[in-house]
Amino acid sequence: MATATETKNLRTPIVCVMGHVDHGKTSLLDKIRGTTVVDKEAGAITQHIGATEVPLGTIKAMCGNMMATSVVIPGLLFIDTPGHHAFTTLRSRGGALADLAVLVVDITEGFQPQTIEAIKILRQFKTPFVVAANKIDKIQGWASSPGSPFIKSFTGQPDYVKAAIETKTYELVGKLSDLGFSSDRYDRIRDFTRNVGIVPISAKTGEGIPDLLMVLIGLAQKFLEDSLRMTVTGPGVGTVLEVKEERGLGFTIDAIIYDGVIKVGDTIVIGGKEKPFTTKVRALLKPKPNREIRVEERFDRVSRLTAAAGVKILAPGLENAMAGSPLRVATEENKETVLKEIEGEMEKARIVTDETGIMIKADTLGSLEAIVNELRGAGIKVAMAEVGDISKKDIINAETLPEAMDRVILGFNVQTLAEAKEYLQASDIKVFTNDVIYRLIEDYEKWLKAQKDMADKKRFEEIVRPGKIRYLPNCTFRQSKPAVIGVHVMGGCIKPGVTLIKPDGSKVGVIKQIQERNESLSIATQGKEVAISIEGPTAGRQINEGDIYYVDVPEPHSKVLEFELKDTIRQDELEVLMEFVAIKRKNNPFWGR
Repeated sequence: MATATETKNLRTPIVCVMGHVDHGKTSLLDKIRGTTVVDKEAGAITQHIGATEVPLGTIKAMCGNMMATSVVIPGLLFIDTPGHHAFTTLRSRGGALADLAVLVVDITEGFQPQTIEAIKILRQFKTPFVVAANKIDKIQGWASSPGSPFIKSFTGQPDYVKAAIETKTYELVGKLSDLGFSSDRYDRIRDFTRNVGIVPISAKTGEGIPDLLMVLIGLAQKFLEDSLRMTVTGPGVGTVLEVKEERGLGFTIDAIIYDGVIKVGDTIVIGGKEKPFTTKVRALLKPKPNREIRVEERFDRVSRLTAAAGVKILAPGLENAMAGSPLRVATEENKETVLKEIEGEMEKARIVTDETGIMIKADTLGSLEAIVNELRGAGIKVAMAEVGDISKKDIINAETLPEAMDRVILGFNVQTLAEAKEYLQASDIKVFTNDVIYRLIEDYEKWLKAQKDMADKKRFEEIVRPGKIRYLPNCTFRQSKPAVIGVHVMGGCIKPGVTLIKPDGSKVGVIKQIQERNESLSIATQGKEVAISIEGPTAGRQINEGDIYYVDVPEPHSKVLEFELKDTIRQDELEVLMEFVAIKRKNNPFWGR
């Protein structure tokens, strides 16, 4: 068992709450906050910027005798910026800063696209997680027992309700299995290092929340004891969550300090948009207890802060800070070293781009990385990836890209600046913005497919397509200048302007017009019997009834049809093309290859 000194040196594990929109992420955090605020006996929780700290005493009081006695961590710090925005923002030495994650899933709806996206990110960063199967109170016939552990509530339910919960749980187990994770309801799991625990909860009634906190404490103990060691007296280390302009305060940063101490007057080094920079802490702000943390007037000033904690920092020059970048307390002696270290960290985080591809703008380094990973997984190249809003300069840069399909900017959780919007009106650059990664990529892929289909259609229209016709008997309407004859289209198609050849490769002439019952046609396809006028030959001399002719497809067009559009042309066209190519290759085996 850990000694008192060791316990003091363990920082609070950071838990990120993720999941699909409307599945109850915020409700869960509100319930944890609300329950613990009311719980006077255990001592009130502390609210931080972007985070909520639940001390061990509170958790023990909520879990009662479910909790193991040998707990050495001081509590849990929940990140309350909803969604995986926070998760990907919190970066620590190349990994995700969140130690654990709670994936909230509506038990009645199951996995949604955003749930799957969150799981992909968790897998990418190798973060242990637990599934909170929310909204058990919505199961028909559920008898609520507010604040109870799930196991206690579950025991008292009618059999048909138990069966419904089991069915829904196994649907989640099945889906997790498809995604490569072994899982089960938490009370049936012996080894949490090999299996993902599913905890049925109700954020509305509080049922199952004691179980969830207990599983999280257990996971933190099992997985994280070594990685939670910290220097209580050392210089503060953290990550910038958001850069904001606050009324009456100017530019501020919201940060999570995950190691050491930060004090008013400290010199800090922060990753910037161009390069890392130093500044001095003027004030450290924390929300007043039980208040909404995102409203400026409701702050208390503190002179120092120990990890792990969220804090709003006031300092000069913060408009240059980059969300998702490292933050370190430095001294005059080691300032240059720390600057170099952060520069190295920023360099590692810089995304390697392709020579060609689209442009990406995102709110933080972490989200940028997550989007680029998704795009690369879909085989999409990225020529530029940067943090920040979409500016006029970005659009001008996109206009210089040689490929029309690459002149695209994807913006995740960012604004399009006013001058950029104005410039866009006269530009052919396509801009997509969204605050959900999968929707952003989905919108782009839909557009890309439509553009490709349009380009293929246009190209197809411009290409000379294969055709095969037979000169019908007793259908010579005019002998020459031009010859007018009746033909049957045996395969493919004919159009005015195409040249005809014989099976021996010799030239017949050019089709001037096609008519059917005295009406001009722009195309005649397989099965049609039409009259055509041909410039060049004389009927009865160069051309005769019963002859077969082929459309003379130019070599570049033949290559496109045979090697690129083969799957898009009809079977009869393909057969005619192969016959025509065989004629050409009699004299030149490499023709059209």
